[in-house]
Amino acid sequence: MPDKETNTTADESAAPAPLPSAPTPVAPPVPPASTHPEKWGRVDADGTVYVKTADGDRAIGSWQAGEPAEGLAHYARRFDDVRTEVELLEARLKAGSGDPKHSLTSAKHIKDSLTDAALVGDLDALQARVDHVLARAQDAVDSVKHARDEARQAATARKQELVEEVEKIAESSTQWKAAGDRLRTILDEWKTIKGVDRKTDDVLWKRFSKARDTFNRRRGSHFADLDRQRASAKDRKQELVRQAEELSDSDDWGGTAAAYRELMNEWKAAGRAPKEADDVLWQQFRAAQDKFFSRRSAVFDERDAELVENGKRKEALLAEAEKINPASDLDQARAQLHRIQERWEEIGKVPRERIRELEGRLRSIEEKVRQAADAQWRRSDPEAEARAAQFRERVEQFEAQAAKARAAGDRRRAEQAEAQAAQWREWLAAAENAVASR
Repeated sequence: MPDKETNTTADESAAPAPLPSAPTPVAPPVPPASTHPEKWGRVDADGTVYVKTADGDRAIGSWQAGEPAEGLAHYARRFDDVRTEVELLEARLKAGSGDPKHSLTSAKHIKDSLTDAALVGDLDALQARVDHVLARAQDAVDSVKHARDEARQAATARKQELVEEVEKIAESSTQWKAAGDRLRTILDEWKTIKGVDRKTDDVLWKRFSKARDTFNRRRGSHFADLDRQRASAKDRKQELVRQAEELSDSDDWGGTAAAYRELMNEWKAAGRAPKEADDVLWQQFRAAQDKFFSRRSAVFDERDAELVENGKRKEALLAEAEKINPASDLDQARAQLHRIQERWEEIGKVPRERIRELEGRLRSIEEKVRQAADAQWRRSDPEAEARAAQFRERVEQFEAQAAKARAAGDRRRAEQAEAQAAQWREWLAAAENAVASR
């Protein structure tokens, strides 16, 4: 930051505005002399010029160049010139322009000169007017001094406030950029504050400089620590990039996706590396992730397309199954349903959102066939034992399929086999009931 600029005294020529004061006394009038110079003076026979005063006539000069009236007019014009000068001083004081000390000095000079001034006019009135101007000038000088004192106090108080703010920033602020900007703004304002006495200004400036140096040391230490932390973060992120790249060719979709989530958590915990390196490492890390997830998306898209096609094939099977008429030929209906169920299983999975719809439609057809069989059993039970044995065999067959599917980890196929076993178990119970009640 720039060094301190000295500003220990106020600019004497720049007078602050006068303070409000009591109403100004009316200036005593001074009549012009040149209109009737004979009223204020005379010229005797030998040419001596006199001015009339309260103490009697006073000789002020001699006039030998012409008519006596011309001599009186000459000295009267000189009086009017002084009168005008006094009025100008008064006007400047009234307007607050110029230096009141200069006006005071000029008025004193005029007053001193009136004692033996070579003028013809109302000297007593002019003397009173000059005294009036002197009083006005003295008031203005006092007012300027008072205003300057107040300005000095305000300037000192403001610099004191700025120093205290800088000391507070130096002690505790961690908003490094905002605090640094504020210190520069304070310094700029400091340079504009004038009028503080040198001794006070030096003391305040030393406090300002000390606080600023303290802040700069704290900030430097912080960024040195930050550089060390970022170097450590860079090393850690380089290792995470290496791990991410090793995983990018994996076909373990679920496990690898979970591993990438963990790597992302570690990436966030590692903190920021130096900006240039951090950006490059992030691009490498993302590229490895994108490679894996793009491959996974392609596989899943293919699977989804297969599931959609499976759904269409099962819809076709349902259309075929819905034509089964167990009322006309129950055995044929069962055989058709069995073939459809086997083909259903061979087709495999469908989109998750279609499972309930498609399975529900198949269950409705199976229920229709079962209800037809129940009705037939209620009407007659020829070969009931044989049917019961057949149903028992089917129950065992589907239970075996369910056990095999569960052992292979195919929960879906196991549940379907168990559902079919349950259906055949119901038919077996009906057949056994028919035999028992025969």
